[in-house]
Amino acid sequence: MGNTKIAEILKYYRKLNDMSVEDVSEELKGRNIVAAPKTIYGWESGRTSPAADTLMNLCKIYNITDVLAAFGYAGQDESLLLKDLNEEEKKVLLAYRNLPQMQPAVKKLLGVESDSSTK
Repeated sequence: MGNTKIAEILKYYRKLNDMSVEDVSEELKGRNIVAAPKTIYGWESGRTSPAADTLMNLCKIYNITDVLAAFGYAGQDESLLLKDLNEEEKKVLLAYRNLPQMQPAVKKLLGVESDSSTK
């Protein structure tokens, strides 16, 4: 039996990234990891768990930058609050993460520049 916490998180982030299990299977294939959609469903149901290297590749595909926090192993992290966001907010956050060149402008517009970004 796999880890149900990992299963829930994997499914959550797949959906957050608006991906089907077929999409994930293809992404993994491009990284030389063979995982049929049925296998991915197994990971997401907790029946099995992906190997460590596969899990790390899934994190990259799902844009998970703080792996320990995302899976609940590093204290309470704001990334776990994503469950409280509506679909539009999730899309905006993902777009922000996927466009690092735009992040300084967005931070300035929102007035949330960090000290290091203003120097």
